[in-house]
Formats: sequence, C-alpha cells, structure tokens
Amino acid sequence: MNRSTLSLGGAVVVLAVLTGAASLNGGSDSAAAPKGAVTRLPVQRSTVVCPAPSPSEFANTTYTSFTPLSAGDGTDGTGSAQLVPAADKAKPLAPLKQPGKAVTYATDKPEAPALVGTADGPLAPGWTVGQTTVVDSGPGRGLLGTSCVTPDSEFWFPGASTATGRQDYLHLVDPDEAPAVVDIELYGKDGVLKASTGDGITVPGKGSKPVLLSTLVADKVADLTVHVVVRSGRVGAAVQATDAKTGTDWLPPAADPATSLVMPGIPADATSVHLVAYATGSDDADLTLKLATSTGLIAPAGHESLHVKAGMTATADLGDITKGEPGSLVIGSSTVHPAVPVVAGLRITRGKGAKQEMAFLPATPAIDTRATVADNRDKASTLALMAVGKETRVKVTSSPGPSGGSPVSRTVIVKAGSTLSLQPQSPAPGKGGYAVTVERLSGGTLYASRTLALPLGGIPMFTIQPLPDDRGMVEVPQAASDLAILDK
Repeated sequence: MNRSTLSLGGAVVVLAVLTGAASLNGGSDSAAAPKGAVTRLPVQRSTVVCPAPSPSEFANTTYTSFTPLSAGDGTDGTGSAQLVPAADKAKPLAPLKQPGKAVTYATDKPEAPALVGTADGPLAPGWTVGQTTVVDSGPGRGLLGTSCVTPDSEFWFPGASTATGRQDYLHLVDPDEAPAVVDIELYGKDGVLKASTGDGITVPGKGSKPVLLSTLVADKVADLTVHVVVRSGRVGAAVQATDAKTGTDWLPPAADPATSLVMPGIPADATSVHLVAYATGSDDADLTLKLATSTGLIAPAGHESLHVKAGMTATADLGDITKGEPGSLVIGSSTVHPAVPVVAGLRITRGKGAKQEMAFLPATPAIDTRATVADNRDKASTLALMAVGKETRVKVTSSPGPSGGSPVSRTVIVKAGSTLSLQPQSPAPGKGGYAVTVERLSGGTLYASRTLALPLGGIPMFTIQPLPDDRGMVEVPQAASDLAILDK
C-alpha cells in the first residue's frame, strides 16, 4: 500500500476530528476557547432504578415522575422519560411528556417488580421519580418512601440490622443489559462480619435481586453498616427495613464518607433519634455532635461527642433531641485528633407504644444548584432546609401534578447554622400530589429533606426523603481546533 496515501488519510481523519471538536464548541479558530476552559451544560440522559415495593397484599404504591423546568441552554427539542419493569418488555409506565408537570402511576399488586427508568433530551436534567407505598395492615404496615436511585458502583447504608424482630432486604437493580457483580460487606460494633454468601453476588442484566441480610451472617446485630461494592457493571441499591414494632420504611444510601456530615430535617415530635456511624479510615474518629435549631447550633446535653473506632460501627441514642422543635444533626471532627471520614445515618421514631412508626434519615449530600422531591401531598409535606457557613437564599417551587394547577414559588432565607422548616404550598389545594424543587440562589452550603406524614388509624406514619443535588448540569471542557497538532 502506498505510504503517502496512508499519511494523507491520517491527516484527513485528524482534520475531521478537529473540525468536529470546533463545531461541538460552536466556535472557530478566531473564537477559540481559553485553554482549560469549561462550560456547564444540561445532561442529555438520566437513568434511575426503583426497587420492588412491599410484597404485602395490603400495599398500594404510587410512582411520581417529574422534571423541573430549566432555564439553561441545550434543553430545547423533544425527549422522553419513562419507567419499564426490570427484566420485562411490558408497556412503559408513567411516560412524561413535558417538564414542569408531574405524572403518576399506581399499583396494588404484591408482585410489582423493580423498575428501570430513562430520560433524555429536555426531560433528562433534574429528572426525579418518587416511590411511595402505604401498607395499611399486616406485619409490614407503614409508610415507605424513597426517591428512585441513580445507579452507581458503591453505596453505604448505616442503620441496617439483622436483629430479632427486624427483616432487612438489600434490593439491587441492574439497569444495563450485562449482569453486574456485587460484594456486600457488613460492619458491626466489633468490625467486619464474615458473610457466608456476600461476595460475588450476580445481579441479572435489566433485572433485580433482593438479598435478606440475615441470611448472610448468623449474628443477630442490632446496628449494622452495609457497604455495597460493585465489581463489574453498576446497580442501584436501597434497603427495605421492617420492624415488628415500629413499622417499615426504605433506608436510602448515605452521603459519601466525609469529615463533616449533615442530617437535615428531624421532625419536631420525634420520640426517639438513634445515630449510627461508621469510620471508614484506618484511624479512630472523634466526632462532635450539634443540633441545628431554628435559631442556630447547640450542643445537645449529654451527646456532645462520639468516638468511633476504625472499621467499626458506633451508635448513640439521642432520645427526643429536638424537644418539640424541628432540627438537623450536624457531625463534625474533633480538633484534638486528625479528622477521619465517616458515614452516618439516623433511625427516627414517632409515636409511642403500639402506635409507633420509624423512618430513616442518612447523611445527605449538599445541594449545589437544585434538588427535587417528586411526590408531595397537600398539607402532608414538610420541607427542612439547613445552611452551613453563611446565610443562604433559597427558592422553593411547587409544580403541579396530574390534577393541574399553576407553579407556586417563594424565596426564603436560611440563617447560617440553622434549620428552616416550612410547608410547601400546593399548586392545587385538595387536588392531589405535586412536586417540590429547591434551588440554592446564593450564600452558604445548603442541605435539605422532605418529610411526608400520612397518619392512619392513630399511627403517625411518615417517611423522610433526603434531597441531594439533581446533577442536572455537568461541566464540559470547551474544545477548539488546533492545527499545531499536525506538526507533532
């Protein structure tokens, strides 16, 4: 083959690549971007997975799908957002047609499967799916709520259990065609528990696998930290915890290990708050505990600190720490020793005696720009906002659901070190569910959660959903043509 032909062909390919890079950036040689410059653009595709709801024959589950309106460039055109049963070619569920208006799908089937959802185009940035289940009787009675999970390769769950009276299932869902391989590690107060079948668990492609934690170990452990590590592929993960006395709820993944953590939105009437923390480093962690009230940070009497040994799970019973006022738990690091990253979460109980209900509130990632909780009910939702560092301006928008209405927005100020609790205004009072979007406008670091309370038969049923940033915008390096590469 002629050598000069090869060289010419290679040059043509290089020029084509460079020209393509310039067109993606929308520029030319004269408008080249500065070296290393980046721009923020809306994501073009989002994927979530929803675990199979309660297997109880008394369960009713509602899925709510919603994409907030975006003001950024690149969201014009058509798109789709829908849920499909895992490992099934059934008709798509809850197809979303437009941003700014939620759609719902309901089922009462005890064999309802896990779902895999995808959104693209203008429906992808900030797409959120809420899953809410009411079990009105039976051993699994309670209110279960979760935001469907973005697939990833690692998850932490502080607050799981294999104790007598608890039944905790780890639900793993694979959104891709190829199978995923997962390792499950369990850590108690004395360190790692040897799991007989926790290594190399295969999750079928486009399928799900529930794992009963008590089948992995013989130990009856009241407080566990579960670490999910994906060897190959990716999964979504959540723990469904059922307690014989205090009902049932989803335990969502906790924020990544860090030296400071926030658990925003402990209800004012919490009768018991139980902290579970795990030190992920090779050194012990000495933690400081503070409660962010409506007026600022205070050190809870008798619970100012917590020592967590390396590789072990530690707990603290904080009792009715909020004393009738909503608050947020803020974990920091003692200045006596070097800071050590930890993961943490709360098990919160409301009610007394036979009328108790539990929910979980893990450490929550901060909201960089925006976050959404899709399923809210009129006069039943309470939003908790907590600011760290500086006073923070926040825009709260309620968007209509299938019952109609018009968006309602308000801007609030969250004082530094405080928790602001508010009830979002429904776009159509008395007419069904709606979505709530929280936008950080300026100021400090923002954390948020939403409590949904649906009391039934004297039981204060409730569930708490953390509001992490929706990652609707991504940083994309700007590219421009550079013919100097041909000289190299």
